Amino acid sequence: MLVELSLKQKFLTLSGITAVAMAASLAIGQRLIPQTLLTGIVFYLISGDRPSTVYATIRSLPRDLRTAVIFLKLNLSLYRHERAGATVIQIFESVVARHPNKPAFLMDNGQLTFAEVKQLADRVAAHFYAKGFRKGDTIALLMETRLEYPCIWLGLSKVGIVTALINSNLRKETLRHSIAVANSKAIIVSTELAGAIAEIYEQDGIKGLPVYRYRADDETTDGTGSSSSSSTGGDPLPDAEDLRLSAKENVDLSGIPNDISPKDKLVYIYTSGTTGMPKAAVITNLRYTFMALGCYYMLSFRDDDIIYNSLPLYHSAGGMIGVGSVLLCGVTAALRKKFSASNFWTDCIRHKCTVAQYIGEICRFVLMTPPKPTDTQHSVRLMFGNGLRPQIWPQFVARFNIAQIGEFYGSTEGNSNLLNIDNTMGAVGFVPNFAKKIYPVTLIRCDEETGEVIRGADGFCIKCKAGEPGVFVGKINPKKALNSFVGYADKAASEKKVLHDVFRKGDIFFNSGDILVQDLLGNYYFKDRTGDTFRWRGENVATSEVEGVITTIVGLKDCAVYGVDIPEIEGKAGMAAIVDPEGKVDMEQLAAGIRASLPPYARPLFIRVLSEVPMTTTFKLKKRDLQVDGYDLNKIKDPIYYLQGNGTYRLFTAADHESIRSGKARL
Repeated sequence: MLVELSLKQKFLTLSGITAVAMAASLAIGQRLIPQTLLTGIVFYLISGDRPSTVYATIRSLPRDLRTAVIFLKLNLSLYRHERAGATVIQIFESVVARHPNKPAFLMDNGQLTFAEVKQLADRVAAHFYAKGFRKGDTIALLMETRLEYPCIWLGLSKVGIVTALINSNLRKETLRHSIAVANSKAIIVSTELAGAIAEIYEQDGIKGLPVYRYRADDETTDGTGSSSSSSTGGDPLPDAEDLRLSAKENVDLSGIPNDISPKDKLVYIYTSGTTGMPKAAVITNLRYTFMALGCYYMLSFRDDDIIYNSLPLYHSAGGMIGVGSVLLCGVTAALRKKFSASNFWTDCIRHKCTVAQYIGEICRFVLMTPPKPTDTQHSVRLMFGNGLRPQIWPQFVARFNIAQIGEFYGSTEGNSNLLNIDNTMGAVGFVPNFAKKIYPVTLIRCDEETGEVIRGADGFCIKCKAGEPGVFVGKINPKKALNSFVGYADKAASEKKVLHDVFRKGDIFFNSGDILVQDLLGNYYFKDRTGDTFRWRGENVATSEVEGVITTIVGLKDCAVYGVDIPEIEGKAGMAAIVDPEGKVDMEQLAAGIRASLPPYARPLFIRVLSEVPMTTTFKLKKRDLQVDGYDLNKIKDPIYYLQGNGTYRLFTAADHESIRSGKARL
């Protein structure tokens, strides 16, 4: 990471600038500006603190010029769409008109062309409009990845219905909350997840909602709902209405009002945030368009690209950037129901993919597979996503012959997004000097443990210097798609992400809650996540949610949940510390309760049973001290339990610790 220049580097910089001066004088003619004069001007400019700035400007000039051209194309496209009042559905239909018979989505042995996607979306729109749903209503969608998934929320958007894209891993209270917090008026569920809805159907916020059980036109079912957790027997949702829609039939939509604007809500995508239950982030038509077109232009996608998308479609990466590139830009996407490391390149070869998406864990899992000929028999030139660790970055691109990595940074709801387009290893993106007014994001000083921003004597925040870690923030301007922040369905939760009076009275900034570092060239590097949220298996885990589940299971005993580092693995693994001086915790019962209540990524990998109560003066567990201890058996005398593949826990041993420390453990 380039954070400062040594004396030798400064000398080389001066030499390079002198050479630039010589070249410039020759280019414009020595009679106009003699080389000695031009060189003198350059040396004046680099006096004091200027050498670093001048060096960075010259070094990054090719990248910045290229970015300026791409950025101009992106903004012109966004401006045209916004000026025309174009929504996602309208842009999509213009794509359909250009190539109706081109495949839009591929999956297993099936596919949907752009025309078929439109026909299916039209059927969804007509069906739910006839049922009485109108613009502004919300319908929750609980479905695993399948070809019809994007068609359903796209069709609902024709009516102006907002679709809440529910994480298909959620169960019980977290599932109930996610549906209720969006003020859902109905639920669409696929047959395989019907049992999950049946478990909560009598609870507040869910009871009485109409349920539509989606079945593809050629799908058959035995009526069980395919839910192993269902205890109802027979059909878990006997009153649900079967939703059978065919992409082969055209319908008349002339009766549906065409009164949707780019700033209207399109979908809710859920994020854990910093505390509490999942929050429904508002995705407007404008934001969806910006995110989809942003990647398309900045990463120089081609019209004939086929993207391999094995990410869940309720996710912002898979469902907004991956699917958005199809719907709004006309590329093709190959979907997979569930990610498989061993089949990653086989799928890419089968579908002739030229681009592939990832999250950090996907790259690590693929890298862990035994070497095979398919490692380099694919046609993938670009992989893009977020979370590729610098430690495995060079190994990954070398082994699989990937020409370009497009690492990006950003939250589902935030206005602070970055993209690495020049293969700078480890960087999550950059902002050129010329774009800082157009795209005002920056780092401000903060307490790295608490995430609290630090203000100066004047009451305003302090910008970080190169190499200094700080919290990443973006200025909010509601009038611009680039800088707007719509927030969550919960207005109170939205306000918590906003900083006021940051650099001057009255300004407002989005607080990402993430600590980044910037180098002299404008590249940003991710350092850590502030607050009580950590990331594991590509998902944000809210510690308060896990603490609440465990505390209930163990009879309201004190519990602290936090993330701990695992060598060579992206994110932080969950660890729970339970205060149990009398040794009454039943680990089998606890494991069963955790399996029933938490999705796999949120289940703690370690459970520490405390014999003493390390409390603060405000009667809170000293979570920071516990996090520093981690799972190091050289520091800890308390018993630690270790999560097994079958969902049970057993005592953590020195052999287990060594296996994790050496990177040999398969987690």
